[in-house]
Amino acid sequence: MLRHYLILQFTSLIILNQSLYLTCTLFILGPSVDLVRHAKQQGVNVTCEVTPHHILLDETDITFDNSQMKMNPPLREVDDRQACINGLMDGTIDIIATDHAPHTDEEKQHGFLNSPNGIVGSETAFALLYTKFVKPKIWTLEQLVEWMSTNNKLIFDLPNAGELKIGSVADIAVFDLEHEFAIDDQQFLSKGHNSPFVGDKVYGKTVLTLVDGEVAYRRA
Repeated sequence: MLRHYLILQFTSLIILNQSLYLTCTLFILGPSVDLVRHAKQQGVNVTCEVTPHHILLDETDITFDNSQMKMNPPLREVDDRQACINGLMDGTIDIIATDHAPHTDEEKQHGFLNSPNGIVGSETAFALLYTKFVKPKIWTLEQLVEWMSTNNKLIFDLPNAGELKIGSVADIAVFDLEHEFAIDDQQFLSKGHNSPFVGDKVYGKTVLTLVDGEVAYRRA
């Protein structure tokens, strides 16, 4: 009931003010995606994001008491996951954002019910999405770059960001697209290891990261 109440609230907000600039974060229910689609068709200035885990996983992946599957919003039905994928592909959803939420190993050792919500995302987002969607030619690499980088520049009006050209800020990540590797939480550089994707075989390992033109990371 709560999720339908929130959707109705969102609908009322759109109807009352079509000139509203609204950003919708973590909309992972099919009806919510439909509402954003309708709002855009009506000319409402609204943007929307989704996380990698909500387009990669659904409630059928929770097969045992696994705290790494606990997140907020929670994983939903298969149809909700597909609605998010469809929303990306038709332009309803603008951005893929990680919702990076690191927790200590100790915090996540209390089972699904008693562990905190959230998983890490920065370490795995590109590789997972490239492997699951770009390699099988569901998406193009250009689409993935738009959703993870270019669209952020456009929506938030970030000058000289999100593009490769002379004079732009050199915030660049370089990935190895040719060689498969297993996601290893012991190689994460963030403080959290909490990921349901540990052990997955993927492509797109980070080999170099530049931040404002300076090397921030280089694979040994």
